[in-house]
Amino acid sequence: MLETALSARRTSVLGPGPTSAGIRVEALPPALRFVLRIYGGESAALGSAGGFDLSGGINSVRATGGHLACRLGPDEWLLIAPDADAGRLLLALEADLAGRTYALVEVSHRNVALEVAGPHAREVLNAGIPLDLADGAFPAGSATRTLLGKAEVVLVRPSEALAYRVECWRSFGPYVQGFLNDAAREFA
Repeated sequence: MLETALSARRTSVLGPGPTSAGIRVEALPPALRFVLRIYGGESAALGSAGGFDLSGGINSVRATGGHLACRLGPDEWLLIAPDADAGRLLLALEADLAGRTYALVEVSHRNVALEVAGPHAREVLNAGIPLDLADGAFPAGSATRTLLGKAEVVLVRPSEALAYRVECWRSFGPYVQGFLNDAAREFA
């Protein structure tokens, strides 16, 4: 695998958002991100790798010790971890995936993330996301690739709390944040 400088500093393109009793739109700190693809039907027997729980079904997220494993397809995961884990994470993933046919691409520089939280988080997100975000349709432990307005995003609900993680490409970050800030102003 091609060695990359995982410790490169990434600065956010996002600024502060509105905060009220009903909603919080907040830029999340830089994180380490990988796209993992496992080929040849080998993903069915895979339980974990590098501290990530890969056992979830499609459109699910498994949170383990600060790590998120978002399964977006039958052989595709978006892996998210704190920036501080950069040194050991790549080695652990490669060791646990040895002998399998896989592609592991570090995309930390590509993405930014926002958290949309509060009792009106669903309404704010539904201003631009055409999905049913009710508990029965998008429960805790859900993750999916979708559109927010004109931008492709990965929407993650890692816990029971009404707090969603919105991952998007860095170049779409200001647009996505502006869209969410405008929708959140209705609840300020």
